[in-house]
Amino acid sequence: MVEDGELESQAGADDGEPEGDGRAQEDRLDPEVEARRVAALSFVRRLGDPILKSRATQVDRFDDALRRQVARMAGLMSDALGLGLAAPQLGISQRLLVYRVGEDAPLITLVNPELQWVSTDQEALEEGCLSIPGVNVEVERAVHVRVRARDEVGEERLVEASGLEARVIQHEIDHLDGVLILDRTSREQRRDAMRALRESEQAQEAA
Repeated sequence: MVEDGELESQAGADDGEPEGDGRAQEDRLDPEVEARRVAALSFVRRLGDPILKSRATQVDRFDDALRRQVARMAGLMSDALGLGLAAPQLGISQRLLVYRVGEDAPLITLVNPELQWVSTDQEALEEGCLSIPGVNVEVERAVHVRVRARDEVGEERLVEASGLEARVIQHEIDHLDGVLILDRTSREQRRDAMRALRESEQAQEAA
């Protein structure tokens, strides 16, 4: 999600797992929304889980089980306030992702997505990820992409996306290939992010 959104969430200025994770909203979430968010995040695999560094397997069955999985992912993504979510983030080795860019936008499901084309135009923005909570790093992505995939019933789908949508798609496809935002940032930012994670974990243990 970009936090991804990922579940993955939103990056930078809420551009999505640009995905960043919308964690800046925590202080102003009402208790019920926050409770749903915490519950949804409990299903998300975190940095250090081996599945997040593994390439997911192709989906070969477009059946009711797949459609139930899509519905579950969409619900968890929404509750977690994410822009996108990839199956490996839930511990499932499937080349499957969902995303929704904008509150009123339709849910998009991409099964076995393949990046057919990416623009030479690049843009660097901060991204967060539901699998690396509390961390935002600058990631350079193509501004425009073309992706060929299938939907949850097996129909072919061609998506041409720009801006935030293109960023979210690239973030989530990275998850399918075992790539995290820390793999796409500078060594300095990666070092700072790991230090922030350690300090956060220590603070939680001491609480």
